[in-house]
Amino acid sequence: MTSLLLHYMQWFLIICAVVCIIRLLVGPTAADRLVALNILSGVALAFLVVRGVAQERVLYLDVALVYDIFGFLGFLAIARFLKDKISDGEEM
Repeated sequence: MTSLLLHYMQWFLIICAVVCIIRLLVGPTAADRLVALNILSGVALAFLVVRGVAQERVLYLDVALVYDIFGFLGFLAIARFLKDKISDGEEM
């Protein structure tokens, strides 16, 4: 029963990732794209954790931890870039 639920959860996370990718490509503003990228990072993290639990491998959990750190730092870098871009546009 547990393996079946983990299997369904993996498919659900893949569907969520596809929806996030569509929003990332279509999003009308940069802020929408940034939020979609952040959510996609969280979905990928959840997928790695569920996959690691389903296969009983600790390696997936280690990769998920490193991926989360780099995803957070990337989110901060993009947010800072957008903040600087918006503040430069307001000064003109």
